[in-house]
Amino acid sequence: MSKEMTKDYSEKNTQDKASAPSGDSNLAAGGELHQMAGGEHPALTTNQGVALSDNQNSLRANPRGPTLLEDFILREKITHFDHERIPERIVHARATGVHGFFELTTSLQQYTTARILTEVGEKTPLFTRISTVAGGAGSVDTPRDVRGFAVKFYTKEGNWDLVGNNVPVFFIQDAIKFPDLVHAVKMEPDRGFPQSATAHDTFWDYISLTPESMHMVMWIMSDRTLPRSLRMIEGFGVHSFRLINAAGESTFVKFHWRPKLGLQSTIWDETVKISGADQDFHRRDMFDAIAAGSFPEWEFAVQLFTQEEADSFPFDHLDATKLIPEELVPLKVIGRMVLDRWPDNFFAETEQVAYCPANIVPGIDFSNDPLLQGRLFSYLDTQLSRLGSPNFHQIPINAPKCPFGNHQRDGHMQMAIPVGRVNYEPNTLSEDSPRETPAKGFHSAAVTETGEKGRIRAESFADHYSQARQFYRSQTVYEQAHLASALVFELSKVEHLHVREAMVGHLRHIEEDLAKRVAKGLALDKMPVAPLAAAPVQEMKPSPALQIIGKMKNTLMGRAVGILIADGSDGAVIKNIKKAALDAGASVKIVAPKVGGAKLADGSMLAADGQLAGTPSVLFDAVAVILSDEGAQALAGESAAIDFVRDAFGHLKAIAVDKGGRVLLKTANVGQDAGVVDANDKEAFITVAKTRQWDREKSVRTLA
Repeated sequence: MSKEMTKDYSEKNTQDKASAPSGDSNLAAGGELHQMAGGEHPALTTNQGVALSDNQNSLRANPRGPTLLEDFILREKITHFDHERIPERIVHARATGVHGFFELTTSLQQYTTARILTEVGEKTPLFTRISTVAGGAGSVDTPRDVRGFAVKFYTKEGNWDLVGNNVPVFFIQDAIKFPDLVHAVKMEPDRGFPQSATAHDTFWDYISLTPESMHMVMWIMSDRTLPRSLRMIEGFGVHSFRLINAAGESTFVKFHWRPKLGLQSTIWDETVKISGADQDFHRRDMFDAIAAGSFPEWEFAVQLFTQEEADSFPFDHLDATKLIPEELVPLKVIGRMVLDRWPDNFFAETEQVAYCPANIVPGIDFSNDPLLQGRLFSYLDTQLSRLGSPNFHQIPINAPKCPFGNHQRDGHMQMAIPVGRVNYEPNTLSEDSPRETPAKGFHSAAVTETGEKGRIRAESFADHYSQARQFYRSQTVYEQAHLASALVFELSKVEHLHVREAMVGHLRHIEEDLAKRVAKGLALDKMPVAPLAAAPVQEMKPSPALQIIGKMKNTLMGRAVGILIADGSDGAVIKNIKKAALDAGASVKIVAPKVGGAKLADGSMLAADGQLAGTPSVLFDAVAVILSDEGAQALAGESAAIDFVRDAFGHLKAIAVDKGGRVLLKTANVGQDAGVVDANDKEAFITVAKTRQWDREKSVRTLA
């Protein structure tokens, strides 16, 4: 981009900020503000009283260049933010961590010298931590939220931390905006609620003024943020990185994790009820799977592309609010991750593990993505605060499994006992002290950077709506309805009308029909005016890879089936249904009115895995109801039994019933469709249990 284009774009950005009338959201790529009624705001300053000219852009060597260490404004803002919580993580506090291994199946020796990506068949130990973002450590497992997906590889060349999320994009383009984003999404400071939720004014007020977030809004309002299981989510490195080969040549790369079990989500009403039934639903699900030997597994894939290819993209790959469609750059599967060992101690491992995106190994390097550049500083600073010492790398869960040594000494929590008189380099007084290794040590990519430094967002970052539109149009009609309904639900919790209207205005750039559905759900009298777009909205081809329903696997592997019984139930039918589900790869739990179980028709006792009142159908992917006439009559007056079948039907699950089961369904006013089958036809039940009954949804709830 020419200097003239950059200058014009910057001037437009400044004019937009200065001229925005009260309540309006004039848009530009570099940050969006509006004047509140009542006149001028007080000046925004540093903690030293220095007025800020730009609080939206970090200082870069050029508009698409690396972030500069001299940016004292960025460092002060991020540093203060990093130290706001002690010792709990500010974000990603609620997590599940598991040990496992990575096995390389295809070498990338052509692209990198990193041994973990070149030595086929090697199994590298790792520790994976999957987390929610907004809630505290004691919040529920299942809110509508992004999931962090962080992997620490203990490689032969040092630790490599791939710290990403279960969605491929992010809210913001520049790390300097991260403290504001998290402040807006966390509990409102004057009231301390809501916990782990975005359905409140401060979040949507901020988002309505930040159009670069619109692509991420589509993802967080989609079913991606309501995962059925942590074993059924994708993982993304989000940013572009570089691979460097033996000749010093670099290739851009994006990293992907794809679950072996396929993707699956829950229904919003189901999610809410799961959180009431089991706040540890996801953590327990992971624990039970590993205990049963059903080790979660992901494919590891990469998207590889050159600078020349990147220049031809209709977006900027350095913009973290953008993804690279798989149809444009196909995924190349090069390995797999298996999680096979639960931590011995939750605090010592899951809580004390410290991930830093700056932890890379020779053969891997960073791009100029300004969000990534800020993360390289922020994560280390956060860990220093949270773990209380620069020696946190000595904690066993963080320590490399290869030899490591340097001349760093002392400090709080120093656990090593260095020997000798030398603690500096170079030196002539020690023959065996650590030395630099120019040939095999870490080398950065040889990239030339030119241009004028400044707080200027590149014009190539200006398109905020095209990929948001592509995402929405790529979804199935069911997923589009869920997304629209999620927006109605969230914005209905927002007290300020102008914020609701501003968001609908943004939606008009994404898809007019979506905007109308949301406006109707909010009972707006008229359609709000769409704000000025900083760049034209492009028409991009739909990408089926962005769906969930289209990527669900037709399987019961990793899923759970619940069988509701009572006194007098037919043991043979129960046995057949259970065996068929187990053979199909599902886990099975027997649910009875009493935890001791029930006396079957043949007089035998069948133990229960869960009591009816505490084991609702929301905990299962499909259910069977096997009851005698007497059992059905007894449960007809039990609200937990009525809810069991009513929720299963309402959450689009397959239901197998015998004669008594049909009586209970009739009592609960549950209808009949292709997803309700005879319990004696176990094959039919297994077939319909492998998926949700999506066509049923229009008969059980009103969606936007």
